[in-house]
Amino acid sequence: MPRLRLTFFGRNRTLYGAAQTLGRRAKSWRSSGFSTIGSEGMLMGFKPLRPASYAVILVCLVLAASFASRGEAASPASSGDPFDKLKGNWKGGGSVILNDGTVKKVTCSSQYKVAGDNVTQTLNCKGNDYEVNTTLKVTDKDGKIKGSWNESVYAASGSVSGTAKGDLVHAVIAGDKFSGRMSIKLTDKGHTINVLQRDAKSGVYRLATSLTFHR
Repeated sequence: MPRLRLTFFGRNRTLYGAAQTLGRRAKSWRSSGFSTIGSEGMLMGFKPLRPASYAVILVCLVLAASFASRGEAASPASSGDPFDKLKGNWKGGGSVILNDGTVKKVTCSSQYKVAGDNVTQTLNCKGNDYEVNTTLKVTDKDGKIKGSWNESVYAASGSVSGTAKGDLVHAVIAGDKFSGRMSIKLTDKGHTINVLQRDAKSGVYRLATSLTFHR
């Protein structure tokens, strides 16, 4: 499974470590009679994973945290519409995790077409005894996306809605055979696509797809 950037947790670990260091220094300064610090001072269905797949649970938690932090303000460098940066052809690959925990390594190609407010994403992935072909069509208005998707190999389809701002696209996927969440994140070297699948009965999400793309 490709390595994921744990931006959310990494940033908080850094802040926590800095706070600890500052606290130790403040205590040392106070004990020596000197202080510059005041006294006031924050892909279809679900089955339980085998023990060998516990790492997948961790990844799911990381991805869930990234969705929970979608309200964080984007930096000036990451402002704008991500689809403008995604336009064109990409190649890459990654992993698809089946219901029984089997991991399929796949090679993929993707294309993004932008015409005004209309965006079309096509994605093709192939592996040993596995193939998926999806098309996603959405309108992108003021950072809010809405549209539909379909998959030709498994004859699945549904709706999609979400946000597209800065370097991130977050979408909720609903359909007759698949429901979940998708994130697209632009990086310095390309972009990543991660999909979480939702179990209709339990409401639990599991990692279903993790892909990395480059030009």
